[in-house]
Amino acid sequence: MVTIDGERAALCEFLGYQRASVLAVVAELDETSLRKTVLPSGWSPLGLVEHLGYAERHWFQEVFRGAAEPLPWPDDHTPLITSRPPAQVFGFYSDQCRISDAIIAGASLTAVPAARHPEEPLASQTTDLRRIVLHVIEETARHIGHLDVARELIDGRTGLGPR
Repeated sequence: MVTIDGERAALCEFLGYQRASVLAVVAELDETSLRKTVLPSGWSPLGLVEHLGYAERHWFQEVFRGAAEPLPWPDDHTPLITSRPPAQVFGFYSDQCRISDAIIAGASLTAVPAARHPEEPLASQTTDLRRIVLHVIEETARHIGHLDVARELIDGRTGLGPR
């Protein structure tokens, strides 16, 4: 049987690997490449990193805690693209991950969220902190796959990240 502390450590380890992979896949891209859209849907790698910051904020602050830290800019974000400078986007992502980690560390994995995600099926699937962490691992991993494809199309690099 897995103990809660052991489970929390495993969940945090896997979440950490996913986050590190996000940064590894886009590492060393210049600003032009970070803003490049290579797929018909029109998203950019930098926009996807910003989206992942919003996802961390949404799930751990808005849904689990019931209130989010104020955004560092007006809530004008266009999904999956951004006009913000790379340093600001990467700082935002880092800040949101740090806040998420503090929330995970300070609550029971069985704690019920203070709010709900507005759409099904995720609203009924994310019933405790454990399931929220699992969802963020899943969402981050899914988007790493998108970033992998974009990186290969941008400069041919593959296999980036800690795993």
